[in-house]
Amino acid sequence: MRKMTNMKKFIDIGANLTDDMYQGVYHGSKKHEPDLNNILDRAWSGGMCKMIITGGNLADSRKALELARTDSRLFSTVGCHPTRCNDFLPDPEKYLKDLSDLITENKDKVVAIGEFGLDYDRLNFCDKETQLKYFELQLKLCNEHKLPLFLHCRAATDDLVGILGKHRDSVAGGVVHSFDGSYDCLQKILELGMHIGINGCSLRTAENLEVASKIPQDKLLIETDCPWCEIKQTHPSFKHVTTKFATVKKEKYSPESDNQVKGRNEPVNIIQVLEVLAAVRGEDIDQLAQAIFENTERLFFSNK
Repeated sequence: MRKMTNMKKFIDIGANLTDDMYQGVYHGSKKHEPDLNNILDRAWSGGMCKMIITGGNLADSRKALELARTDSRLFSTVGCHPTRCNDFLPDPEKYLKDLSDLITENKDKVVAIGEFGLDYDRLNFCDKETQLKYFELQLKLCNEHKLPLFLHCRAATDDLVGILGKHRDSVAGGVVHSFDGSYDCLQKILELGMHIGINGCSLRTAENLEVASKIPQDKLLIETDCPWCEIKQTHPSFKHVTTKFATVKKEKYSPESDNQVKGRNEPVNIIQVLEVLAAVRGEDIDQLAQAIFENTERLFFSNK
């Protein structure tokens, strides 16, 4: 792995560390030995201080917490992703109670409600009506546990903002993660006091870069959303990346090497998101890194 000078401090607010890819399994087929420990070692060596493992439904949140228990620097969200809201059926109140109980039993490790929200790009997984119903239902967890929100929003800003606005008094802040919306969408989210989470998927177009340059610094957070959302060579953001890592195809990958698997994102790559943001915003990279670190600590860890 390339050594980094002037080591910066990072917190990855969205790492899908329970994904099968980190067990060497891709689309149900095993390609190499599990290497999550290697992934974590690379991250810690690259300046990572903490990571928040994303919980995508009840079962996934349990797995995330089990993993978080293995290291004092790992934390988790608890919630149900919009595309998985059919999980609430046939007993919504029990499912909500199970989520709530999981939070109560793991107060030292759960730092946010989520990942939840609305996704109108993938209605084939869960219809709009079901998403809306169980997004709003999960907001009861915010009132009960006073935790910030880890929000997902795809092509649904007006509905998301409308629902959050109705519950503004019970919401303890939060972040719209993996943000890729327009400047208009950005303004509507900021008016609610929310933070904005940026990863490689947030930086795929020239418009994305323009919007990212306008996020107020005190509302900016960064993430990888690994193993997805890497910054690709075809993205306009790639020209701003200066820290690069050797990659090999998964079939040729060895966990003992310092190579990364081609096409599989890792937490250590968070440095690349920072480099792009510093470039398009015209800001000092060290000052920006520190500001983002402090934003993240304030939102998720002020009571930990």
